[in-house]
Order: sequence, then C-alpha cells, then structure tokens
Amino acid sequence: MTPRAFLPAATALILAIFIAATLIIYPLTRPARVDFTQNALFTLSPETRSVLDTLEEPIELTFVYTRQVGQDYPQVRAYATRVRELLDSYSAVAGSNLKITEIDPKPFSEAEDQALAAGIDAVDTEGDDPLYFGIIGQNTVDEQRVFAFLAPEREETLEYDLTRLIARLDRPEPPRIGLLTTLPGMGADGGEGGYTLLQEMERSFSVESVASDFYALPEDLDALIMIHPPELTEWQSWIIDQYILRTGRAVMLLDAAAKTSPEPPSRRVERRIRSDLGRFGDVWGVTLAEDVIADTETALPIQAPTGSGRTGIVRHPLYLSTPPAMMSQDSILTAPLSRSVNFASSGALILDEASPIDKEVLIETGTAPSWIDPETAMTDIGVEEALALYEPTEGARALGVRVHGTLVSAFPDGQPDPDLPDDPVMAQFAAEAIEQAQPHISSSEREAEILILADADLVDDGLYIDMQRQSAFADNGALIMNALDMMSGNANLLSLRARASSRRTMTRVEAMRDKAQARFFEEQAQLESQLAESEARLQELLQIDSRDSALLDAATGASLSAEQQEELGQLRNEVLETRERLRSIERDFRRNIDGLEGWLKFINIFAGAILIGAVGCFVWWRRRKAPA
Repeated sequence: MTPRAFLPAATALILAIFIAATLIIYPLTRPARVDFTQNALFTLSPETRSVLDTLEEPIELTFVYTRQVGQDYPQVRAYATRVRELLDSYSAVAGSNLKITEIDPKPFSEAEDQALAAGIDAVDTEGDDPLYFGIIGQNTVDEQRVFAFLAPEREETLEYDLTRLIARLDRPEPPRIGLLTTLPGMGADGGEGGYTLLQEMERSFSVESVASDFYALPEDLDALIMIHPPELTEWQSWIIDQYILRTGRAVMLLDAAAKTSPEPPSRRVERRIRSDLGRFGDVWGVTLAEDVIADTETALPIQAPTGSGRTGIVRHPLYLSTPPAMMSQDSILTAPLSRSVNFASSGALILDEASPIDKEVLIETGTAPSWIDPETAMTDIGVEEALALYEPTEGARALGVRVHGTLVSAFPDGQPDPDLPDDPVMAQFAAEAIEQAQPHISSSEREAEILILADADLVDDGLYIDMQRQSAFADNGALIMNALDMMSGNANLLSLRARASSRRTMTRVEAMRDKAQARFFEEQAQLESQLAESEARLQELLQIDSRDSALLDAATGASLSAEQQEELGQLRNEVLETRERLRSIERDFRRNIDGLEGWLKFINIFAGAILIGAVGCFVWWRRRKAPA
C-alpha cells in the first residue's frame, strides 16, 4: 500500500473501530455515570433507585412533546431537555423493566390522537398549533396515569412526581385510607357530607370511615387521617398509638376553635370546638396551644361586617392565608404548592426543643402574631374588634409540622383496660375487637411520617373553593391530597426531597439588575413627584384637567398676569423635560445589563473556539521555529 493510500485507509479503520466499540461498550457502561453538576441533577436519589430496582412488572412511559412548537419557548425547550435527560437516567437504572418512548404529536397525526385520548393538555400558543408537553404512564394491565402538562415551575419536584407515578403503576390497587372525623362535611356519623376534599379522596383512594365509638381500626390501612377527631378514650388512643408504631402513616388536623364543628343536639351538651394531640403531644414534643392565633401579616381578605350594618371585603387577622414563601421549600409535602393555604381561627403548634423526636416546621405565620381567646374567636367578631384584641408577640408560630423517625409508645405501662358499652350486643362486638387486638409494642416497627396541622376548618370548601366556577383558589386540598398520596404510597417516596432546579442564575447580572432597578425606581419616584407637582400647578393656573391635552393646547391663558404667564411657560417646559427624562432613564435601565449579557454570550459561544485556535497557532508557530 502506498503512503498516499495508507492515511485514508487508516482513518476509515480507526473510525469504524471507534463506532463499533461505542455500540458495544455504551450499553454495558450506561448505568455507570459521573455527575459533575453542582446540584447532582443527573444523580438519582437512593429512594428512586430502590423503587426502580424493585419493580414487579414492566412499566412504559411515553414522553409527549411537540418539538417544533416548544422551540419557540426557551423555558419549555430547556425543561424538555431536562425531562428527557432524567428519563434517560431512569431507564439506565431500571433496565428492561422501564420502557421509555417519545412521540411528537403533530397536527392530525396518530400521535396527536394518542395524546388527546390519554388526557394530555393541548395548550394554546401564539401560533396555529397547540403545545403538547406531558407524560403517559402505563402498566401491563393497561392502567394509565398521566401528567397532563409538565409545568417548568414544578421542576423541583419532577423526580418525586415521576417516581410516584412509576410506584403507583407498579401497585394498581387504590390505597386504603382510614378517616376519623366529627365534621359533617367530611361524612361523619349522621352528617350531611359533601366537602370537595372528601370527593377527591374517594376518587383517588379507598376511604374507610372510622366510627367515633370504634374499638378497632379497619384492617390493612395504608394511612390514617384524623380531622377534628372525637374525644378519644384510653383504649382508642392506645389503638391509634399502636397503629402509628406499626404503620407510621398519619395526617392529623386539630383545632383550638373549630368553626365547622357540629352543633350539639341539645343545649345541655356543650359544643366541642377543640381537638388536640392528647397523650401523643408530650411524647412527640408537639402540643397545640390553648388559644387561637391571629396574624395581620397573612390576614385573608374575606366578606365581613365593617360596621353600621354593612359588609365588605376586609383583611381579617383570624383568617390566615399563608403564601408558599412561608412554607418549607425542602419538603415534598409543601414544595409543590404554588398557592396559599388558608386557615380559619387556627391554633398554633408548640414544639419542645428538648424532645429527641425529629420535627420539621412546614408552615408558619408571620413574625408578629397575636393570641386570641378561642371562645371569642368562635363568635363572628369583626376586624376592628379583632384588631382591638391584637397584642403582637415576637416570632413566627408553627401551623404545620412534620413528625418523622422512630417513636415510642404513649402508653409506657402497656395496653389499658377498655370500657365496654352498656348495650349487650355492642359489648359483644367490642369484646371481639378487643380480643383480636395485636400485642402491645413499645417503639416503632417502621419510621413514622406524621403531618400535623393546627386547623381543621381548612377542609371547608368556603376557604379554598370557588363554588361558582368549581375551582380552587388556594392549595388546602392539594396539601392534604399530597400528604395522603405520599404516605399511602411506596415507603421509599417518604424520604424523597425537593430537588434543586437546573436553572442557573447569573448572580452578577442579577445583582446589577437589582442595583439598577433600585436606582431607577428612586429616580423615577422623584421625577414623578416633581411631574405631579408641576401638573397640579398647571391645573391650578388653567383650571382645567391637565390630563386632557386638547384642552391644554386650546388654553390661551389670556386672563393670567405676566408673572403667571411666565410661570405657565416654565411649568410647561418642566413637564416636557421631566417626561423626556423619565423616558430616558427607562431606556438606560437595561443598558449596562444588556452589555454584560452580550459579553457573557460572546464568551460562552466563541471563547472556546478562540482559545483552541490560539493554542493551535502557537503550536504551529513553535514547529516552524524548531530546527529541521
């Protein structure tokens, strides 16, 4: 072979060997990855890996994304890349048990029919074609679960949402939820029923009602939710204690003054407005305060009396609207929430710092709340009366707390002696339930996950549902459903945390923007104040509306004195100059920021190529200088 033919042949052979080696080695080394990103974006959590490693049947995920439409929206395009890369990481771990496909539902295509049939949202865009951006999950028994739209703002919980979807498909039967409550709207005994939350629970779970006189809980419960529960007997408290130690999954909504509590059948019976943790409080290190909490910082605008027999929209400090900023952004329970959680005459949770039990505050008030007597809070007091009673305290108060970890029994002396009902038939049933009770245990058999909220009224439709539009304006229901969904699912999901976003902000650019914005607003405020004074003086001189330019131009000012005529001319010039200055600073606002962003883009795009070119030129120059 001639030297001239050797080089192309060798190049072709090396290329063929490289391609063949890649095709052979890539499938073998695919699970092995090195993640150099700051927040380990491509490293799956141990909990997700455990779910994927224990899949009992194959799962198929279909990523639905209209590429051409998505290209017009940078945020959607970047998030689609993030979703695609995360799905690839899932496939690398799960292997053959997880099949991932991607479809591009172009108009009038089979892919579009498939997306619409599955329930993927067709999002209207500025163009002619809609945007499809979701995930369809399916198992071997043809059960489907769908993310109708992958919202970029929910990126922090993307891994949790995907892992939960896969875990649900791996376990098709609905979880069993035990419900213990005295609220009529939640379907308590003899109640009217019908809260939206109860309807949502029944659509997603198998809800088992627990009677107020129970001697045993329903079997095989995945989670227990207690919403303003009845006053428990010692035996009932022990049953719940043992359930939590064995199963460890509970949601508790308590209240210092439950406005939705049922009226007693007789005036001789006192209305029960308080529910608390009882024996469990001291053991867990969480207790419900005796008084109701009021907070002017998070006061919710409601229809309330304003005096003189009138009503209006006012911010009432006994009705709280806690925004996402006052919720934990690290917990899966609250991180996905994008709207406020509303409370009515809520209590507050007091944490014992000396308690060894792990506790995490999820929701809290503003920094200067006040205590209000619960009997007073139960009356329909107006805003003025509530503010008259308001005595600010220092420090935020907890409204929602997560208790987790290993617990000990609230009954250190063991099983209590039950009291049997007087009715002989009911006593027989109770005796049978007592006989079947499992032996007493003194500590957790599994890690506990308990959500405690200091208000039971938050399940009332009036606090978060627009009944005319049948839509939620707050995330009360979403919080409870999210907690039940997490606690009744795969145990590995309980330890998943919200992940950091892949979006990386330019800190220097952001600092420059904040500084420029502060300077801009300060100067703008001064100029607008000066402009308002000048226009007010003009109006005073001409006795016309300064905003009506036609009248302003038509004014002759003939009745004004020479000094007023001169002042009028100066004021008109000042108005024109001030308005021009306002337009000028608006143009200058982004000049420095745009310049820096331009340099950063230039460096990111061309710096690497320029550096490589410079190194190449230097090597070429050195080789020319080297002696032959």
